[in-house]
Amino acid sequence: MDPDIAPAGPAEAEWVASQRKWSQGRRRLIFNAVPLVYLLFVAHAVTEYSRGAAAVCGYAVLVAFGLCWLVGPVLLWQEAGQATSRQFWALYGIFVALFAVELPLARAAAFVMCLFITMITAARWDGRSAPVVLALALAALLVPVAIPSWHDSLGAALGDLTPVAIPVAAVVTFIVLQLMRGNHALAEARAELSRLSAENERFRIGRDLHDLLGHSLTAITVQAGLARRLGASDPAQALQEIAEVEALARQSLADVRAAVTGFRDVTLAGELATGRELLRAVGITADLPGAGDIDIVDPTYQKLFGWAVREGLTNVIRHAHASSCAVRLSRSSVEIVDDGVGVNAAPGIGLSGLRERVAAAGGVLDAGPLQPSGWRLRVSLSPDGGTQ
Repeated sequence: MDPDIAPAGPAEAEWVASQRKWSQGRRRLIFNAVPLVYLLFVAHAVTEYSRGAAAVCGYAVLVAFGLCWLVGPVLLWQEAGQATSRQFWALYGIFVALFAVELPLARAAAFVMCLFITMITAARWDGRSAPVVLALALAALLVPVAIPSWHDSLGAALGDLTPVAIPVAAVVTFIVLQLMRGNHALAEARAELSRLSAENERFRIGRDLHDLLGHSLTAITVQAGLARRLGASDPAQALQEIAEVEALARQSLADVRAAVTGFRDVTLAGELATGRELLRAVGITADLPGAGDIDIVDPTYQKLFGWAVREGLTNVIRHAHASSCAVRLSRSSVEIVDDGVGVNAAPGIGLSGLRERVAAAGGVLDAGPLQPSGWRLRVSLSPDGGTQ
């Protein structure tokens, strides 16, 4: 099955998961079986030094050792906390006991089994395993020399390379585990970044849809209400308002599609022009900058100020019950002021979303009632940005 194609249903997803788990388990089993090739060296030593029942016992010990390595808890590739202490010490004790039984049957060659014990030790304790690894290496070097009946010299013990292979196996195990843990941490970090990216995208879409639909639906409501009032007295003007409602609805649909795909473009000039028409429709006297006045604003701030004007004028039309509204611009600030009721209500989604936009740009948003009446919304991108 192509891994890029999503399963059709829960049953297929479960089957895919089971197949993947089985495949990973098979690969791990094969990977762990590779070091067992070194036990052939021990088997050859059993053939050389043991006869009869002793040889059978030596072979049986090797088979048991290999099976424990394959089917026991694979502590070599596990994090230290994944296997309990009881599991670890049980398996560790079995390995040590089998090595002790094999030692008189295979003599110096039995120390090859210490390579496996070394890997488990290094996997479990990392750098703290150094004393145990050193002890095993010294034992592989000195024990064959210390037993006269084995007729081994120090040079022969070194020639077997086992005393050198034991610390090398520990170092390699440590490096491999560090790489595995680093890859695991990297995969987790990537997954977390992906999750945060998706979360941020959901926040962005929710914020943009609120800003777009809140403003657009307010505009449509205002235009439709005006058309209803003019229906009897001025049908031609009413039809013109209905046409504008239709245009607003189409534009809203396009804006929603653009917001979902991340290409919504808000301009300060467009929001001022739309706001002027909406304020006129609801009977609020508008004191808004003209097209030539927009040039005073830093171009890098114009889109953000467009969002501020959109949110501020939408709230004026919806909640302020004002008779006049003014927008004041400077190079690095925008201010929307009305003479309405100035109710100090808790900030809604729109104001919270605007605050996030302003904070992301490094600015400050100040919103609150005025005395004796009215409301002010101010966005400033620098401490010295005055109004005019």
